[in-house]
Amino acid sequence: MRDFAEIETIAAKRKGGMKALSTFLSEPLAPKKLARRPLSAWLEAMAKAIFQAGFNWRVIENKWPGFQAAFEGFDPATIGFWDDEHIERLLADARIVRNGGKIEAVRQNARFLMSLQSETGDAARHLALWPVEDQKGLIDLLATRGARLGGITGQRVCRMVGRDAYIITPDVLKRLALEGIVDGPPTARAAIARVQDAFNRWHRESGRPMTQISQILAMSVD
Repeated sequence: MRDFAEIETIAAKRKGGMKALSTFLSEPLAPKKLARRPLSAWLEAMAKAIFQAGFNWRVIENKWPGFQAAFEGFDPATIGFWDDEHIERLLADARIVRNGGKIEAVRQNARFLMSLQSETGDAARHLALWPVEDQKGLIDLLATRGARLGGITGQRVCRMVGRDAYIITPDVLKRLALEGIVDGPPTARAAIARVQDAFNRWHRESGRPMTQISQILAMSVD
């Protein structure tokens, strides 16, 4: 397993230098700033990641204003109390992609967020301040208590809402394999733990956010 500086050098050479590499990197929100975002931002990110999964992202992006209107701003306290008749009406709403399972997942995730709100007193703060060194624990929470939020979908939710997060894209997976960390998609708990440990080490070495480490890993492979 290489030091992160070596991987960063590889990525920089592929992109034309460190200055050029920096233009491809994203800056996550500071945890305290993220904590002030409303729960509707989390539910909207969950909905978008779910609807994009296995579908043409451009179609979802183009229709997103219609989604925002149909889902009434993604307020969990509103959507969590929708009855089945409301869900049936959405299945006939041409403003959105009419996938019953994904529509229901939005309602279930609204209920999950409201439950978390009751338990913690501030669900947005709870999710925002979850330690970056335990992203696997946060994704496990989303996967087990939310709907359709496991794996890369949960990782994308975190990134979309502004949280510092790594995403195991095919290119990131390729670099992890080259470093001997995994030999395939990390689905087993031991493999997930090895991935987290590697990111934690690179985070300590570089001082970079997990988001940028993930992006640099992806840009370090052909």
